[in-house]
Amino acid sequence: MTSQVSPPLSDSARELAREVIVRGPISRGELGRRLGLSPASLTRLSKPFFDQGIFVEGAELTDGGVGRPARPLDVRVDALTFVGIKITGDTAVGVSTDLRANELHHADASFTSTDLPAVLDAIESVVDALGGAERFAGIGVSLGGNVTGDGVVQRAPFLAWRDVDLAKAVRDRLALPTTVENDVVALTAAEHWFGAARGRTDFAVITVGAGVGYGLVINDRVIRTHDVGLGLLGHFPLDPAGPVCMEGHRGCSTAMLSMPSMTAQVATALGRPVSYAEVLELAAAGNAAARAVVDSAGRALGHLVAAVSNIAMVSTVVLAGEGIALLDVIDPVFTAALAADRDPDASPLELLVDATGFTSWAQGAAAVAIQDSIGSLGS
Repeated sequence: MTSQVSPPLSDSARELAREVIVRGPISRGELGRRLGLSPASLTRLSKPFFDQGIFVEGAELTDGGVGRPARPLDVRVDALTFVGIKITGDTAVGVSTDLRANELHHADASFTSTDLPAVLDAIESVVDALGGAERFAGIGVSLGGNVTGDGVVQRAPFLAWRDVDLAKAVRDRLALPTTVENDVVALTAAEHWFGAARGRTDFAVITVGAGVGYGLVINDRVIRTHDVGLGLLGHFPLDPAGPVCMEGHRGCSTAMLSMPSMTAQVATALGRPVSYAEVLELAAAGNAAARAVVDSAGRALGHLVAAVSNIAMVSTVVLAGEGIALLDVIDPVFTAALAADRDPDASPLELLVDATGFTSWAQGAAAVAIQDSIGSLGS
C-alpha cells in the first residue's frame, strides 16, 4: 500500500486513532487500559485530533455511581470522505464513504481495453461522478492479483498485467493519496474494522463470486504475505468427482463454488444459458439439474469452511462475495458437511454473513485507504 508523504504520527497516536475509529464511542478509561496510556498521555495524544475536528466527545455516560460522568471519545464520521474502487476485467466500481467506510454514493465506469491508460480513465470517471478528486482525503483501489506493499501490481491475470505501478499512476492522475491492495485483503480489512467481524481479533474470510478468495486476521491484524493475491485457496481440493476448473484441477473450490462454474454446469445440463440468480431460483424450485449443482456446491462450501477453521484454528468465519446468496438454498447439505469435518470438542463455529454484495469490494478498497490515512490524521 502507498500514500502521500505526511509527517508521521507516533505509534501511540496511530493506535489511538485506530481504536477510536474502530471501537468508538469508547470511554477514556477503556482506551487507557487498551493502549496502556495514562490520562495525561491520552489527553495529549487526543488534542491534535480534536483540533482538526476528527475526534468528538459523545453523550455523557454514567454508571450510577459517584463521580463525574464520563464523555466517551468518538470520530466525526463526516470529517473526511474517501473513495474506494474495485477493478474487474471491464469495469471500475466505486463508492464514496465516510471515515468508517459507510457507503455514501455509488458510481461505475466500464473500459474496453485493459491497457493502463484506459483503466485510469475509468477510475477518473468514477471519481468525477462521485464528486471530484478535490472532495476526498484519499483513494483506495483493489483488484484481484498480487500487489506489493508499495502498490505495484506484480500480477493480475484478468487484466494481463505484470509489474504495473498502479499506485503511482493513480496518484499522478488524481493528485490524491493512493492505496492499492489485493481485493480480498482489502475486504478482510473492511470486515475487521467496520464490517461483520468488527471487534473480533481472530477470524477468516471466505469469498464466493467470480472466484473463491481467502483472508485471515490473527491477533487483531490482517495477515498479508508475498503470496497474497495468488488465489491459493481457489484450488483447494474438495471433491475428487467434481467438475474441472480452467486450470485443470478436478473438484477444487473454484470448480465447485465459483459463479461461472456453477452457471456453466447448469447451462450444459439444460441446453441453454442461465444466470447465477436463475441457477439459485431453479434449485429452490426443485429443478433437478440446478439442485444437483447447488447441493454439490453446498457440500463443498461446508468442507471448505471446516478446513479453513481447522487449519487456521479460528472459530469465526465471515462468508462474503457477490455469490454468497448461495447460502439461502444449500441447507441442510452445507450444515451437514461442515459438522462432519469439525471436531465435536472444537470451539463452536461462528458464521457471519456479509450480504452487501459487490459494492462491499469497493468499500474494502475505501477501508484500506482509511487505514493508510491514519498516518497523517491529526498531524
